Amino acid sequence: MLKTVYSTNGMFVAPHHQAALAGRDVLKEGGNAVEAMVAAAASIATVYPHMNSIGGDGFWLIHEPGKPPVAIDACGQAAKAATLDFYQGHDQIPSRGPLAALTSAGTIAGWQKALAVSASWGKALPVSRLLAPAIEQAKTGIVVTESQARLTAEKAHQMKDAPGFFDAFAPGGKVPAAGTRMKQLALASTLEQLARVGLDDFYRGELGKAMGDELSKLGSPITAEDLAAYRALQVEPLQTKLRGARIFNLPPPTQGLASLMILGVFDQLGVSEAEGFDYIHGLVESTKQAFRVRDRVVTDPDRLPETPSDYLTPERLAALAANIDHQKALPWPDPAKPGDTIWMGCIDSEGRAVSFIQSIFWEFGSGVVLKDTGVNWQNRGISFSLDPTALQALEPGRKPFHTLNPALAHFDDGRIMSYGTMGGEGQPQTQAMVFSRYGMFNQPLQQAVTAPRWLLGRTWGDTTTTLKFENRFDPELIKRLKAAGHDVEEIGEAFSDTMGHAGALVLKTDGIIEGAADPRSDGSVAAY
Repeated sequence: MLKTVYSTNGMFVAPHHQAALAGRDVLKEGGNAVEAMVAAAASIATVYPHMNSIGGDGFWLIHEPGKPPVAIDACGQAAKAATLDFYQGHDQIPSRGPLAALTSAGTIAGWQKALAVSASWGKALPVSRLLAPAIEQAKTGIVVTESQARLTAEKAHQMKDAPGFFDAFAPGGKVPAAGTRMKQLALASTLEQLARVGLDDFYRGELGKAMGDELSKLGSPITAEDLAAYRALQVEPLQTKLRGARIFNLPPPTQGLASLMILGVFDQLGVSEAEGFDYIHGLVESTKQAFRVRDRVVTDPDRLPETPSDYLTPERLAALAANIDHQKALPWPDPAKPGDTIWMGCIDSEGRAVSFIQSIFWEFGSGVVLKDTGVNWQNRGISFSLDPTALQALEPGRKPFHTLNPALAHFDDGRIMSYGTMGGEGQPQTQAMVFSRYGMFNQPLQQAVTAPRWLLGRTWGDTTTTLKFENRFDPELIKRLKAAGHDVEEIGEAFSDTMGHAGALVLKTDGIIEGAADPRSDGSVAAY
């Protein structure tokens, strides 16, 4: 049985234990929460390559005591050549291969922007120190996890048109077994280049030119010019007030609006205790209300049809809550939003906190692994539509819809909570479960993460859009939910990857930090 971890100095949580240790070690050396997160972000892009890469995107929420949270949008934009004409003859953008690699990779620009935010906090550690763990891991070899081995085998048939995939992840066409060593020498060289000349080289230096030229040669619309033009942005986070806390998340193009709305609507329902019918039914029905707004509103921030913050007022949340029948399920499904990623959290000794998320969208992204640099490129751009009238219509320079959304909470009593998860469509749902169990119903933090979960909709390649449950729920409760009209599917696992890899950290007013990692992941809490 996992129990909540405590510390008084600093703490890191990640879905892979080596990334957690990389972040913790930076904290021990006097580094701040942002520096620790950069070190862990580079590490997890190396040791968990099926879930994320430096060829993907990232989003940040940064808390500094006494100041409003800072949000960073490191979402890549569609290439200048990514036009409807470029995809002529296709009904939809191919999900794998060079045509799926159509947006710039934003995550390293996000590291740059975050380090600029933290530059005023005191003496900075050099980038070479922050990237050192990842370089060593890529050079000497990572140990393949069960999830990497399983997903490599499951997705290999999709990668026949993805240059570099088999050389990088299944040499000779043989899927590496869990527990075996896998080196990434080209990636190690790329990280060494970034450590030597700086992160900007990824966009406006030798690396940027090499990656852009290779992508173009392979048939991607991305060019070196696209990479050179890219920069991450500091943006205003979305927020809403609950009883006892104010919660924050990222604005569009992320689904952060949905994460905030689920809890905001649920808070209006007056549920008095967790785990029973009212709790599960209430959160599921709140999810439906939030997702319908999300699917109508969230898109490129320069093309929003409505103002997202308008849906976070008490009046709008109460109106949506009034649509919920307390005993009967609203018919479902609506379209689902898949995606795979990692979430990590950090709190340092000065009370600064980070909630961070990094992704390549589907597992292994586009599958394109650049030969000269070892960078696996994301396929986030496949969320664009080739229908020019669609909300997510493809246009050059446009940002794609993102499932990514890191979360942060300021409690009225002074506690600070950094929390989040991977899992595409499940991200806002799992966030709501973790926060509500801890923040509304006072469960211990680790219990709130470990507790059985559900997922409404389709994610991780599922074809069903049912309401899926782990098998630790009371059978009588499941029967009651079915009777209320929920299309219930029991997935037969106690701890399922389908439910995401969550984590949470809480800084209390007495300086004690609490941490919880997900038993569904390969991760841990690392404290000192």
